[in-house]
Amino acid sequence: MAATRNSVEGGLVSSVTEYVKSYMANYDGSHDFNHIQRVVGLAKYIHDHLPETPPRDRQIVVLSALLHDVGDKKYLKPGEDASTLVYQLLLSLGAAEQLASRVQTICLGVSYSSEIKNPTRVQDLIKSHPELAVVQDADRLDAIGSIGIGRVFTFTGARTTRSMADSIQHFHDKLLKLESMMKTDVGRELARKRTERMEEFLKWWDEEAAFSGESPVVT
Repeated sequence: MAATRNSVEGGLVSSVTEYVKSYMANYDGSHDFNHIQRVVGLAKYIHDHLPETPPRDRQIVVLSALLHDVGDKKYLKPGEDASTLVYQLLLSLGAAEQLASRVQTICLGVSYSSEIKNPTRVQDLIKSHPELAVVQDADRLDAIGSIGIGRVFTFTGARTTRSMADSIQHFHDKLLKLESMMKTDVGRELARKRTERMEEFLKWWDEEAAFSGESPVVT
């Protein structure tokens, strides 16, 4: 019986993985399938190194990490409904309604901008969906550190109206704040190291930019 269940769960993860790989094929390099693979790896690591209480469903963690950028407003396709896209996909792949609903809720709760607008809502969601803390930390960890630096400039390069100065400002507006927003002890530990790397990078940037009179505007 357990072997059958594991086979079904593995089949669902495989099907979702193939869907996400295809869905994100047209995303720019800052939010491509490589990003998803890193977030999944980080989510598994965090999940496996946390206390067993509160209990978390590893399958839900993996599915939510795979799907967290499906329906992202930055890349939402015409006619797509971000509020139900993940839910409908999972149902079409044979997932139970309860599982599909939980994964959809977690994916909608990952957003940084949504948390800034309503942090209490996110805290409440984590109480009923503890997997959200894992996936959210994993996604934010991939936004910082050396890979985060690369992703910032990749995203800027994909937006022709933005400059490198905009990228530097983004570190101060958001990325340096993420360490304090981690929800798990494992996430906080990893975030400290990655934040230190960004802080060192920004020191180098200031030193080199000073020769041209360019300096980031920090508000």
